[in-house]
Amino acid sequence: MAERKLDTEIRREQIAEAALSLVADRGLSRLSMAAVARRVGLVPSAIYRHFKNKDEVLLAVLDRIETRMEENVRAAGEETPDPLQRIRGLLMRHVRFLREGRAVPRLIFADDFHRGHPERNARVQRIIAGYLGRIGQFVRQGQEEGGIRPDLDPATIAMMVLGIVVPAGILWHVTEGGFDVTRHAERAWQILRQAIAAEEPGGPRLDVNRSSQGPEQ
Repeated sequence: MAERKLDTEIRREQIAEAALSLVADRGLSRLSMAAVARRVGLVPSAIYRHFKNKDEVLLAVLDRIETRMEENVRAAGEETPDPLQRIRGLLMRHVRFLREGRAVPRLIFADDFHRGHPERNARVQRIIAGYLGRIGQFVRQGQEEGGIRPDLDPATIAMMVLGIVVPAGILWHVTEGGFDVTRHAERAWQILRQAIAAEEPGGPRLDVNRSSQGPEQ
């Protein structure tokens, strides 16, 4: 019984990953249960043993996105004890996550994904709120350890970190990858880091104008 349950969970994950890949390749409007079945190597009827309909598949896709975001948070937290470097590490992992596939912007910004689907909207809001909360934890840790200014609101800083990625991700999406979101994130982080880092007496200050000059792509 336990082995059968494990097999079912693995198959559900495979189906969700296939749907995520198809959204990245074709967009939400062309996602179908038949296409998912072909991508996994199943007959279409086999999909319905694991999911009632496409709505359930899309909720599973959101679960996969949430899992990846949580994995990024965990990896950034384990990579370094420096809270500022943890935030930067998480930021750049988020950028790589976007660049690995176009599923997230194609899903989140699709009108037919949200319209008439309050459960999907609630799930997206929960994912974003949880992600912002994790960034806020990194900020609070940095404030407790003296590396981040204590007078700043962690929730606001978390929103600013996410704000580096979201508009850049939109530009990257609409330009078919023509906008250099990685370079943008690196430059924007240098400016944000200078703004939130606790001042070190006698320490060098970043020349923000010099670091951010030059044409964007």
